[in-house]
Amino acid sequence: MLGGSLMMMTGLLIVAGVSCSLNVSDSCQMELARLQEQERLLKDQLQQQELLLHRLQLLNQAGNRNHAQTHQVQDTQLTDCSQVFTAGFNLSGLYRIQPSSSPSALTVYCDMTEGGGWTVVQRRLNGSETFNRSWSEYKDGFGDMTAEFWLGNEILHHITTQGNYSLKINLEDFDDQQRYAEYKNLRVADEKDHYRLSFGAFEGTAGDALSGGHLAAESEWASHQGMKFSTYDQDNDNYRGNCAQEDRGGWWFNKCHSAHLNGVYYPRGHYSSLTDDGVVWYPWRGWWYSLKTTVMKLRPTDYQESI
Repeated sequence: MLGGSLMMMTGLLIVAGVSCSLNVSDSCQMELARLQEQERLLKDQLQQQELLLHRLQLLNQAGNRNHAQTHQVQDTQLTDCSQVFTAGFNLSGLYRIQPSSSPSALTVYCDMTEGGGWTVVQRRLNGSETFNRSWSEYKDGFGDMTAEFWLGNEILHHITTQGNYSLKINLEDFDDQQRYAEYKNLRVADEKDHYRLSFGAFEGTAGDALSGGHLAAESEWASHQGMKFSTYDQDNDNYRGNCAQEDRGGWWFNKCHSAHLNGVYYPRGHYSSLTDDGVVWYPWRGWWYSLKTTVMKLRPTDYQESI
């Protein structure tokens, strides 16, 4: 229903745009602006419905794990989910890809919502998986790709070094409110450099937690820019203690964080603990609120979304 309304609105915009190019009156320009705003609102509503439907599908799959199947892709040289989508596969699910520097093919979860072509690298959904894992587990990945999982730092490195990639992070709280953060030109270094994180410009509605810019004077310790990955058994942060050990999850810690999406899953949002060890995105809900769902996903920065 919304999809049909959006197509109709797009058609009206085309007609209005042509008409206003011939008529420069204020009333014509105001009508065009009104139609553009209605189109934006319809796109937002359609995106929210897509995300809700996708989350319901994931919850259903999580209860039927044995039924998850990998979609067959004939061209095993597809390097990420954007190429899978471009090849005509538009259903979210498991696919085989092989990043250009990867020695072998692997299975990934492709999210075909929000324009399609997203390679999912992390998901928190219901607390079914523990994220307080070792260096080797974060390196290789763990969990169930149809539910909660971490794709693996080695694969993150292979994907993000084959071109310019954007990271999109979808967040949801226990009031069913949704926000997002997107970072251009994300890159994860190799293991020799401890999977160091770098990223470019931010846009979104959740606040810029990764750069720590929202904390002004505190950004020196809050920013995740240029940080090495740390786990409880390999401490690479800038803190005198061990952030991963204290906050019970692997992440690109500084001293320690303003974002930590691999923390402890608290099922009621607000929590009390010795440290801020929840699933945290500070600019939106603060350090003492643990989010309900998170999804981290990658797509080439220059990707052209399907209409």
